[in-house]
Amino acid sequence: MKLPQSFYLREDVVQISKDLLGKYLVTNFEQKITVGKIVETEAYRAPDDKACHAYGNKLTNRTKTMFGKGGTSYVYLCYGIHHLFNVVTAPKGIAHAILIRGIEPVGNVNVMLQRRSFEKLKYNLTAGPGTLTKALGISTNQNGVSLTDKKSPIWIEDRGDVILEKNIIASPRVGVAYAEECALWDWRFRVKDSKWTSRAK
Repeated sequence: MKLPQSFYLREDVVQISKDLLGKYLVTNFEQKITVGKIVETEAYRAPDDKACHAYGNKLTNRTKTMFGKGGTSYVYLCYGIHHLFNVVTAPKGIAHAILIRGIEPVGNVNVMLQRRSFEKLKYNLTAGPGTLTKALGISTNQNGVSLTDKKSPIWIEDRGDVILEKNIIASPRVGVAYAEECALWDWRFRVKDSKWTSRAK
């Protein structure tokens, strides 16, 4: 079942980050459907989170997508190389987003291998935010796309998997040392014992 917009419109971005674990990220590009089970997320929350692009409610051409209605994709380019896929949450005007950092490949894996130029299945096929987007075919072209529209090429499904709190590892986010005290917040969430999460930092 595709997640409804009500799932994304909640204001507790940390809870939604946990709730996304075990959900399925699906893409459909050029009639090629690929699917990955979400096993790692990171929460970002404006205006108080110094690691958030919209810290202080900073509105720019890049961050304007974050201020949209929850249930939208926020895709940006990192280091001029990696396309990073985020899920916008909360009502319009509140800039919250969740970075999808790791997925377990479960559907049309051969297409993912081709996109990543892999000959065989290895954990790093989709372990990391820049690699999973390449495997799923996601780029900045999909920035601002609705995740709930029937015609959307990207959506997230609930297939009944439940990740219990005891099986969620919470730790500081990756690459946000500049964020002062916010860098210590345990807002990175991983499914315990999953080999498809990015390596601990």
